[in-house]
Amino acid sequence: MRNSRRGAVDPFIVMDVMEEARAAEEAGRSIVHMEVGQPGTPAPARAREALGVAMKDDALGYTVALGLPALRRRIARHYGERYGVDLDPARVVVTPGSSGAFLLAFTALFDAGEKVAIGRPGYPSYRQILRALDLEPVEVESAASHRYQPVPADLEGLDWQGLMIASPANPTGTMLDRGALGALIDCAEARGAAFISDEIYHGIEYEARAVTALELSDKVCVINSFSKYYSMTGWRVGWMVLPEAQLRQVERLAQNLFICAPHAAQVAALAAMDAEEELQANLAVYAENRGLMLEGLPKAGFTRIAPPDGAFYVYADVSELTEDSRAFAAEILQGAGVAVTPGLDFDPERGATTLRFSYARATADIEEGLARLARFMEDRR
Repeated sequence: MRNSRRGAVDPFIVMDVMEEARAAEEAGRSIVHMEVGQPGTPAPARAREALGVAMKDDALGYTVALGLPALRRRIARHYGERYGVDLDPARVVVTPGSSGAFLLAFTALFDAGEKVAIGRPGYPSYRQILRALDLEPVEVESAASHRYQPVPADLEGLDWQGLMIASPANPTGTMLDRGALGALIDCAEARGAAFISDEIYHGIEYEARAVTALELSDKVCVINSFSKYYSMTGWRVGWMVLPEAQLRQVERLAQNLFICAPHAAQVAALAAMDAEEELQANLAVYAENRGLMLEGLPKAGFTRIAPPDGAFYVYADVSELTEDSRAFAAEILQGAGVAVTPGLDFDPERGATTLRFSYARATADIEEGLARLARFMEDRR
C-alpha cells in the first residue's frame, strides 16, 4: 500500500529518547528523566474523585462537539478571574488536547499551501502538523538576545498568512511581556494574517504572570491545555478560544474530525479547575526545582543557559561541549543514567549544539539527576 507525501513528517526525537530510557530501565538501570515535558504528579485528587462519582451515575457518552457547557463556562470564568478578560463561553471550544486544537486551528484558518510563521527554536509538532495538512511552516530564527522569542523585525520580508507564538515557550521557558506580545499581534493584524497564541504553560510562571493574547485583542486564536499546569497529560483535554466569526467553522470541523473531546476527561478537567491548592503546591515544587537547576547545571559544566520565566525547561547552549547533541544526549544517558533531549527537535539548524533539560519531576529526582550530571561531566573532563 502506498504512503502519502503529507505523512512524511520528521520523527519527534524526544519520543525516541523516552524509548531508549525505557529500554535502559527495563534492562535494570536507574534512569532520571529530564527529557519528558510531563508533570510527575497525577491529575488533582478533586478531578479523580469527580470522575469516580460520574462513572457511577453517567454513561459518559458523546458530548456536543464544542464541549460540556459547564466546562466552557468555567473556562470563560477563569479568564475573568486570572486575566480580567470578560469572555463569552460561546467562544470556548473544548478539544482532544492542545494537539486537537492545533489541528482545528490550522484547518479552519488556512488553505492548503498557505504559510504560517513559527519561531525557532520551538515545539516541533507545529511544523509537522502544518506539513501534514499541506501548509508551509515558515521558521523564523529567533535570537538569543531576544531570549529566543520572535520580534516583528524577524518577520520582515517574509511571506506568511499566519503567525503562531508560544509564551511561556517550549523549549526555552521564556515569555513575551505585554509590549512584545502586542507588537506581534499588531504585526499580524496589519497584514490581515491569523494570530495563534499557544498558552499551554500558563499558570507555570515564576516571577511575573504570563499575558494572554485575549487581553490585547479579540481577533486572535488562543490555545491552552489541561496537560501542564493541571497535570493531566494523558487525559487528552484542552481548549481554544476563537473570534465569533470562526466558531461555526471550527464546530463543523470538530464534529467531523473528533465528534468530541473525551467525556470522562472533561468531567475531570472541570473539577481540576477548582483544585487550586493542590496545583499551587505543584507549582512550588517546580519553583524549587528551577532554583536547583539554575544552580546545579552551571556547576556541572552547562554554563550557557538563560533563566526560564515559566514552564519547566532549561535550554542550554552546549556548543563548547559538542557539535552533535543527539550523540551527546546518548552519551549522557549511557554514562550518567540521565535522559535529556537533544535540541534538534526544536531547532533543526542550531539544535545540534543545544540540549533541553526538563525539571517537571519530583525534587528528589532533580537533585539526583544533577548529582549524576556533575559526576559524569567531571569524568568526561
